Amino acid sequence: MGDPSIRWSRAHNLLEKYFSGATMNYRQMISLFIPILIDQAFVMGLNLINTAMISSAGVAAVSAVNMVDSLNIFLLSVFIAVATGGTVVVAQYKGNGNELKVSQASAGAVTSVSALALAVALIGIIFHGPLLSLLFGSAEAEVMDHARTYLIGSCISFVGIAIVEAVCGALRGVGSTRASLVLSLIMNLLYVLLNFVFINGLDMGVLGMTLSVNIARYGGAACALYYLFKMDVNLKVRVRELFEVKWEMFKKILFIGFPFATEQMFFNGGKILTQIFIVGMGTYAIAVNAICSALAGAMQIPANALSLTIITVVGMCIGSGHIDEARKFTKSFLVLASLSFVLMGLIILPLFYPLISLFDPPAEIVDEIFWVLLINTIAQIPLWAIGFITPSALRAAGDAKFTSMVSMLSMWLFRVVLGYVLGVVLGWGVLGVWLAMDCEWAVRGIIFMKRFYGNRWLQHRII
Repeated sequence: MGDPSIRWSRAHNLLEKYFSGATMNYRQMISLFIPILIDQAFVMGLNLINTAMISSAGVAAVSAVNMVDSLNIFLLSVFIAVATGGTVVVAQYKGNGNELKVSQASAGAVTSVSALALAVALIGIIFHGPLLSLLFGSAEAEVMDHARTYLIGSCISFVGIAIVEAVCGALRGVGSTRASLVLSLIMNLLYVLLNFVFINGLDMGVLGMTLSVNIARYGGAACALYYLFKMDVNLKVRVRELFEVKWEMFKKILFIGFPFATEQMFFNGGKILTQIFIVGMGTYAIAVNAICSALAGAMQIPANALSLTIITVVGMCIGSGHIDEARKFTKSFLVLASLSFVLMGLIILPLFYPLISLFDPPAEIVDEIFWVLLINTIAQIPLWAIGFITPSALRAAGDAKFTSMVSMLSMWLFRVVLGYVLGVVLGWGVLGVWLAMDCEWAVRGIIFMKRFYGNRWLQHRII
């Protein structure tokens, strides 16, 4: 087995070489990463539980929730992207050592994200009928009834989750990931608990899930604001700062957030189009896609946590002027993310049948779910990291417009067009849509890596 002290010494030397520098060391990086990892694990695990619970209400209910969630992600992405802009600006000011600007950037993020969420929510509520008819008009009547209830209820909750995302984003920007973890857990655990009561206990189905999401998100928002004003010692935000209009700070946040928001709108708009393809394939196809998405999302937990962590890491490196470390840490995170998919695949695939039983799918679709998941698991190992870790690093350095343009074009030219050809024209069904997604990861990843090995992504100045 070898001497434990020797093994630790080797691990320490490896971590020092690839994850330590003048900006931060590997211990600080781990302290950033672990709370985000736990948060991602809980969120994804709770989503699995929620999907399993709503499955008890029938295939129509789970199909409606999956359909509307694709639209919800589109709407949510607009203001969550601006929250990410806040994280980048806060991280760079933190690396620069400017505490006053850290406070102003945090307040600006909360104000702008909340206002944007309110506008998006009103649009979603007012135009819910035309939106659902345009996107999912071919769905069965029962599915559409559930979808209408869930969409309106979700839109009402947007301001609540916007406040939580903005506060958590600012906390991640200064490295307070434990606090952001606690706030996220409060909101998501409350959501699952209420779902258990309303769906399983009171048999309220989709309406119960709608009530749960509103109570949980506004409860989380209340906790986030209380923490921000009464307990936080890093951001130092005062209540009156939320109502002060500082256009210079808004511009900095939107410089990162607006291109990312545009990217997310086009990106998730493309995902909605692929969802429309799948809706046209029937209720069983919708269920296959929903279950595969849940399981694939579980595999992405560590990699998603690394993608969020690299924003703070690179932002601080750029703010403190250590460009070489921004490059080094990004390379290290790319390797680590790919290795995480190997590990998660080895954990989840052997547990496929016990996990699939949580969703109680019809026997006819189990084999299709397995093959879609297996192929996607293999594709994620080399492709996901270069397609998602790299743009997070570029964006943290201020290279927002390029990353957004590449993401939008690759999404529409490959995932949407190729997804239609493979899934609908050639009749490969859900598998064809997922294969197109894997191809899109490869294309965007190659472009981002070429950008990363150049110097243009380092020429932007935010602060």
